[in-house]
Amino acid sequence: MKVTDVICHVVQSKVEKPFTSARGWLYTTRASCLVEIRTDEGVTGWGECYGPAMVNKTIIETQYRSRVIGRDPFDVEVIWEDLYNRIKDYGLTGMTICALSGIDIALWDVMGRAVNKPIHKLIGGAHRKELVAYATGLYFIDMNRLVEEAVEEALAYKEQGFRAVKMKIGLGDPKLDIRRIAAVREALGDGVQLAVDANHCFTVPQAIKLGREMEKLDLLWFEEPISPEDHEGYVEVSRALDLAVAGGENDFTRWGFRDVIAKKAMDIVQPDACAAGGISECRKIAALASAHGVECVPHAWGSAIGLAATVQFLAALPDTPPAFRPMPPMLEFEQTPNPLRDHLAKEPIVQVNGIVRVPDGPGLGIEVDLSVLEKYRIA
Repeated sequence: MKVTDVICHVVQSKVEKPFTSARGWLYTTRASCLVEIRTDEGVTGWGECYGPAMVNKTIIETQYRSRVIGRDPFDVEVIWEDLYNRIKDYGLTGMTICALSGIDIALWDVMGRAVNKPIHKLIGGAHRKELVAYATGLYFIDMNRLVEEAVEEALAYKEQGFRAVKMKIGLGDPKLDIRRIAAVREALGDGVQLAVDANHCFTVPQAIKLGREMEKLDLLWFEEPISPEDHEGYVEVSRALDLAVAGGENDFTRWGFRDVIAKKAMDIVQPDACAAGGISECRKIAALASAHGVECVPHAWGSAIGLAATVQFLAALPDTPPAFRPMPPMLEFEQTPNPLRDHLAKEPIVQVNGIVRVPDGPGLGIEVDLSVLEKYRIA
């Protein structure tokens, strides 16, 4: 089998009710670069890249595409190393790795379809056939009802059966953050866990001070408290708090995670399969984490393709710890309106009472609806 073409599809949908986080910009559209890899045996695979879609498309078409065409897709790790070394002089992190991630995921999808097995079977088998999902939401929408809207949204997720919720914080007023978190924590009750995500908006002293207040509220974790490149700062925050500190969605490849994990700068690392280097690289990151006793709970954001890749990867992750009552890694199920997530697959991945079934179809386990792809494709 040989790759005959690598095609990028840029898709975009409008956000009907714009939202924001601590980073401050409004999300008015959702866009993604989807990677389609075709082969001479008629098998097609799909992948997704994290980040600005047109940039990913440009990188793939100018730097990677010609080096993938003609290759055997089963040489996925060989191709990964070749592409990484192609851009090593100027692309060790960031968009070049996001673009590489989409290609890697598509190659795994091709392999799975070629042998009629889901990706989790190819990477070691499923530790679980069902995933506990947590709802990511509670962004900032109505600035005059920040507490009320957060409580209402959290209760809606509880009603849907979610067992855990992640909310956004970082309003520029720590007292308001605490008031909002406390209101959500009280509304959810003891049966639903709560995590918070600051989108790296605090300094180290601010994060420690706020974290000590949040420790009183029985939270699951404190995500991205500080800027992602400040690994030493993460060590300070993690050592200062009993509350688990999470991060890593903005780190790339095994080398980007190596020192973070070895130093235990974070209690939980969150590599994104569409950003950190694809399924090939996330497997290595997870192995590093396991060897150092650090939890791995992948980040997920994007279309149905990225969600499916995360589900396949999560299915093959062992429990932490492997005890009588283990703690299986949870699936991030982002809840902001997104037709690219909800409608791109003919049979979308859904949660029922907070549980997501791992698809057992070939490759990613989903089939892309080409009519939906065309509806949202802009390039």
